[in-house]
Amino acid sequence: MSAVLEPMMKAMSDAVPAKPLRSARIASQGYTLPGAKSRMGGLLRAAVAPALGLAVLVLLWQLLSAKNSAFPSPAVTWDAALKLFADPFYRNGPNDQGIGWNILASLKRVALGFGLAAAVGIPLGFMIGRFKFMAGMFNPVISLLKPVSPLAWLPIGLLVFKAADPAAIWAIFICSIWPMIVNTAVGVQRVPQDYMNVARVLNLSEWKVFTRILLPSVLPYMLTGVRLAIGTAWLVIVAAEMLTGGVGIGFWVWDEWNNLNVPHIIIAIVVIGVVGLVLEQILVAIAKSFTYEEAGN
Repeated sequence: MSAVLEPMMKAMSDAVPAKPLRSARIASQGYTLPGAKSRMGGLLRAAVAPALGLAVLVLLWQLLSAKNSAFPSPAVTWDAALKLFADPFYRNGPNDQGIGWNILASLKRVALGFGLAAAVGIPLGFMIGRFKFMAGMFNPVISLLKPVSPLAWLPIGLLVFKAADPAAIWAIFICSIWPMIVNTAVGVQRVPQDYMNVARVLNLSEWKVFTRILLPSVLPYMLTGVRLAIGTAWLVIVAAEMLTGGVGIGFWVWDEWNNLNVPHIIIAIVVIGVVGLVLEQILVAIAKSFTYEEAGN
């Protein structure tokens, strides 16, 4: 029987025309796939556009310095930066330290305040999103306190802790906690109800509901809140250190202003921006690794 069927099937397969390749089908419809040249053009555009933006910024800076002799030019600031970063970790006393030590001191405060905010805010966000009673209990408090400027909390920290360092950490904590709470709670509330119905039918424990349903679904929202919080925390620490003093990039900026060292102030502004950008990009990369999109056909 197979000896009869095999020639017939072979003949039928030969009669059916072979399906053209996907590239050929797309080309027949008038479309062209991006080749190496277009990819190279995209890379060039990605490099040229930021370079032009920076060039415009430097040009405006040069024009401003030309019209105001008190404002340092890009060349003067560059020379000051080379001298400054030649030895960024020197120590000549408690209030005379290199910019490297000041950046590390600020990052340490941010890490402590931000870590405490995550430890409190993320679990609280899960509870607010999961239980209506908790939402009704905390939503008015969050709505009342969230709009308050973080620096308004700094005197409370100084009053309670009697020291500048924990007061600055307290200011970071109170400004970082709100994005984590709100985004985590919103993520929990947007979990499809079908998932929760299945968990109820299977009689899953609250721990299994959290680990197998809520956490995987809420993780992108939670990481978005973390990314927003780290940017706010880095902004607040600079202002808090200007008011509290000590070692830190904010205090360093204020001290350079008292010394009328404007090139160092501009360098500090650039450093603050770069560090904030690096922190945000790290969290963006982490968030993207946990964000799943539907694959195209």
